[in-house]
Amino acid sequence: MTVGVLALQGSFNEHIAALRRLGVQGIEIRKAEQLLTVSSLIIPGGESTTMAKLAEYHNLFPALREFVKTGKPVWGTCAGLIFLADRAVGQKEGGQELVGGLDCTVHRNFFGSQIQSFEADISVPLLTSKEGGPETYRGVFIRAPAVLDVGPDVEVLAHYPVPSNKVLYSSSTVQIQEEDALPETNVIVAVKQRNLLATAFHPELTADTRWHSYFMKMAKEVEEGASSSSSGTMVSVGETSVGTAQAKPDIPIYQ
Repeated sequence: MTVGVLALQGSFNEHIAALRRLGVQGIEIRKAEQLLTVSSLIIPGGESTTMAKLAEYHNLFPALREFVKTGKPVWGTCAGLIFLADRAVGQKEGGQELVGGLDCTVHRNFFGSQIQSFEADISVPLLTSKEGGPETYRGVFIRAPAVLDVGPDVEVLAHYPVPSNKVLYSSSTVQIQEEDALPETNVIVAVKQRNLLATAFHPELTADTRWHSYFMKMAKEVEEGASSSSSGTMVSVGETSVGTAQAKPDIPIYQ
């Protein structure tokens, strides 16, 4: 199984290294036609605005959206979460283009600026039940987003408690005063919706590969489901039963 890692900017090398530790080949994706060679995709953390501008420059957005629509597994970490969200707030002036597909609203830089980055242990009961190991996961939050709300089909996998006196977002264009900060609550930092997985933190920057292993099992389930579905489809031509005609590529090729 080959996993594509969007390699426009950010921590794509770290994702590829994590996959290698699991014995999985990861390849760098920079062009739309390269998506035809992989069965799943990771959109890494990085600077989301820069990544969006590069994706637009390389005309990647149509192919990325089509990849999501085909039902192939896609995992977004940090900036990748912003890419996959249907809705985003707290963006820079002019906003940025999104891939979409994940029925949620994300807040860009929810936890503050670069100097407010942090690490914290988060409870991950589903991950532990699937992959074993400790009941917590060491989340690396670097100028991280958070999920503000989710649709009915979205499964919440992890929360992080936010103290009431924490300034949630600040930038050169937007300021949220402390008295306007959200009250103490658990904010959503990991979600799953069908073929889409998203985390606000950076598993690729830790030695714990359980999230990567979880994603690979997602990919395997989708691949096995597609294989059984295609092998069971037959058409009759005269007295001979044959498989369906060769499928067209899942996504268009953009030069």
